[in-house]
Amino acid sequence: MTILSGWFQRLSILAADNKGPWGSGSGSDNGGGDSGGPRNPWAQPPGGKPRGTTPGPSALDEFLKRARGGGGGSGGGGGRPRIPGAPSAGQLWVIAVGILLVAWIALTSFHSIGPQERGVVTVLGRYSETLEPGIRFTLPAPFVEVAKVDVAAINTDTFPDDSSAVTAGKDTDKLMLTSDQNIVDLDYSVRWQIANPQDFAFQIARPRETLRATAQSAMRAVVATATLDEAIGAGRTAMEVKVQQAMQEILDRYNAGIRIQGVAIKGAQAPAQVADAFKEVSAAQQQAQSDISRARGYAQQVLAKAQGEAAAFDVIYAQYKLAPEVTRRRMYYDTMEQVLSKSDKTIIESPGVVPYLPLPGMRRVPSAPSPTVAAPQTPGVAQ
Repeated sequence: MTILSGWFQRLSILAADNKGPWGSGSGSDNGGGDSGGPRNPWAQPPGGKPRGTTPGPSALDEFLKRARGGGGGSGGGGGRPRIPGAPSAGQLWVIAVGILLVAWIALTSFHSIGPQERGVVTVLGRYSETLEPGIRFTLPAPFVEVAKVDVAAINTDTFPDDSSAVTAGKDTDKLMLTSDQNIVDLDYSVRWQIANPQDFAFQIARPRETLRATAQSAMRAVVATATLDEAIGAGRTAMEVKVQQAMQEILDRYNAGIRIQGVAIKGAQAPAQVADAFKEVSAAQQQAQSDISRARGYAQQVLAKAQGEAAAFDVIYAQYKLAPEVTRRRMYYDTMEQVLSKSDKTIIESPGVVPYLPLPGMRRVPSAPSPTVAAPQTPGVAQ
């Protein structure tokens, strides 16, 4: 309110600039000043001769000069007296500097750390502490700097990098040598997150590049101990676990502050140069596995039949030990029945009588063959 009152006073002075404490500055007789009060000592002196040939500054010039910090005091130089309550130029500069200082401290000293973030604090470039989630206060910049690190995000790196698909080294990053001297083309990805913000920010200069180099090294080391069939078949899961463990061990030795969440082999196939031959080999291997499965099934059927016959013989033998004569005769009758049922025969009961035998009509009608288990045929072997 004091500042506003000072400005109003200045405006009122400007509005009444044509009058002074001695009345109007334009006298009509005797040098002016007789009609409206005491004579103005700075007005035109008696006799009509002016005091100086150069006119003095106007009130507006004096006001602007004082606003810029110029002008004399109330006691010299013809300046106007200082308006009570108005701040001086030095005070205005102090207020402006104070406002800037408060804004600087507010913007660089208070930090909002999210729930999934951690704040790494450095004092003059040296690590000081790690801020937990919430509103935290530190010394202002540039003495203290706070870098926010997201420790909850799961990052994924693909190999080869999709962004470098047109580079010349993409194919060489995918081709790896197996333990059986074959080349396999692999596409895989690595999932990771930041476990220690301090180590991640200060222990390694380029953590992302270090992670990619570690993944490639670990994958090549694991593939070198596996065969081609394992790399493109059922052994891929075990390879993924080995690569994850190898990467974590290397990064822990580096104090990288990174935790490996998983490794996924997205594609494994032979190189394009030998793709056709590899397909033929794969088809032959699948046919071999099919033949082996059929042979094992036939063996199991024959074995089951033999085991059943052996079990039946054991039952008959137990009965034979109880009544050998009766069992022997029953076995004889069963055997003769099986033999005679398959042959042509004529039964004559009356002795000395020669019956009429229609030999052409006595031909036995062939019975339907009993089903048998067919053995599997091996390709390339004549039956």
